[in-house]
Amino acid sequence: MKTGGQLIVDALEANGTDRLYCVPGESYLAVLDALHDSPIRTIVCRQEGGAAMMADCHGRLTGKPGICFVTRGPGATNASAGIHIAMQDSVPVILFIGQVASHAKQREAFQEVDYVRFFGDIAKWVVEIDDASRIPEFITRAFAVATSGRPGPVVISLPEDMLTSMAEAPAALHYTRVETSPGEAELDRLEALLNAAKRPFVILGGTRWDSNAVQEMQRIAEAWSLPVGCSFRRQMLFDHLHPNYAGDVGIGINPKLATAIKQADLVLLIGGRMGEMPSSDYTLLKSPYPDQTLVHVHADAGELGRVYRPTLAINASPSAFVRSFARRKGQASPSWARETERLHAAYLDWSTPPETGPGPVQMGLILNYLGTVLPDDAILTNGAGNYATWVHRFYRSRRFATQAAPTSGSMGYGTPAAVAAKELFPDRDVIAFAGDGCFLMNGQEFATAVQYNLPIVVIVVNNGIYGTIRMHQEREYPGRVVATDLKNPDFAALARAYGGHGETVDKTADFAPAFERARASGKPSIVEIKLDPEAITPTRTMTQIRDKA
Repeated sequence: MKTGGQLIVDALEANGTDRLYCVPGESYLAVLDALHDSPIRTIVCRQEGGAAMMADCHGRLTGKPGICFVTRGPGATNASAGIHIAMQDSVPVILFIGQVASHAKQREAFQEVDYVRFFGDIAKWVVEIDDASRIPEFITRAFAVATSGRPGPVVISLPEDMLTSMAEAPAALHYTRVETSPGEAELDRLEALLNAAKRPFVILGGTRWDSNAVQEMQRIAEAWSLPVGCSFRRQMLFDHLHPNYAGDVGIGINPKLATAIKQADLVLLIGGRMGEMPSSDYTLLKSPYPDQTLVHVHADAGELGRVYRPTLAINASPSAFVRSFARRKGQASPSWARETERLHAAYLDWSTPPETGPGPVQMGLILNYLGTVLPDDAILTNGAGNYATWVHRFYRSRRFATQAAPTSGSMGYGTPAAVAAKELFPDRDVIAFAGDGCFLMNGQEFATAVQYNLPIVVIVVNNGIYGTIRMHQEREYPGRVVATDLKNPDFAALARAYGGHGETVDKTADFAPAFERARASGKPSIVEIKLDPEAITPTRTMTQIRDKA
């Protein structure tokens, strides 16, 4: 006989959990007590949104469910931001929420929320466990649901009395993830379509990849001389300096790349959903009927034909698909090989930053510098904001599991994600990017980095505005500025107040020594870059946007 809290921890251990992220609450004290005697590493965070985003980063970089515990009511609603990210980004996460005791339910008890209704549209599965003896069943199922098909978040509600009740239950067994592989007939047809194509293009996206699959995909691209692009914020899926890489299929796409995709006669989309952002509002691929012959490979059959009608639908995970297709012999010198070379040259030109721009700080040159000094396995994280356009355009990613950024466009992600990434991979450099508005949404997790001695470097790009919204505001309502100006703290001093290291950069030449001092400090660090608000994009100034409007 064990308490529900003990059974929860036993089931987590049986399913391979080695760490979890939480904000403590009285609603799940029985679980916290069971964790006292468990080898599971418990990382306490400062806000539930940050904890859920750490769990998302864990799932994103490892492919294994990130585990998060929060308390009821406001704890759960705070965590919903991270659950929405995991859902839209197809990342395995399991969120456990303490719930009011069974006798108090349906009375609007203290902090009571109906989680099935609240999370129903932003989670893959939501369940409340009423009987402690069924805990092993539900948790093993949660791991399977979170990782199979299209991965996503699972939410489990835990009534307080259920966690303290005694129950006899079977020992939990490790979950079995469902794999989906392509059939030989599908591969035959794909091979025939490629052989008949004149202008094929490959787009990589989604999850269910691993480092071996990324290497297999590189070999496929070489064998067929295929041009390859990576979907929005999935840039770690292909080496940017490989001669087959054509660029980032995301926001602010290279116009030459966009033209190539529109003019392709065959698009092979592997793993991704090609949503609004990577499709440039459904113009690169038209919904529901693309102009191109579309071969869509996805692990979830429900995604095939949901937005785009494919010519060939292949229900397979990216990893299983590339393993199978890599055995097919490619074309030695196909007619499109020159186009592949041209697209890579266009990418190199597009990702080479200009020497000058508005203000004394040139973000493109800073990203170029980071590309020369950071090792290939460095992990970069970021949230949302115009500052991220420089990261995505000018930093050349080389390896798998080196990027964590929300395709959902959620602000406040970069700092908590960096904490999780550094905790997972302590020997790797972890750099977070955040705007001034973005940082202050979850910047309190810098305290978590200090508490656990995780020497991340947070680069705060401070232009004193909500930059993306100001840009849209000036474009739609020029000169009518409302609610987008910010008065910020001294971020370097804030880092020191937390117990970390702080630097301030006012001009480009100051960045390299400031960054090296931050790395050498051995402490969590903030490098604040004071950016001219005119430098709102790599190609257009705020004034140019306003004047055009």
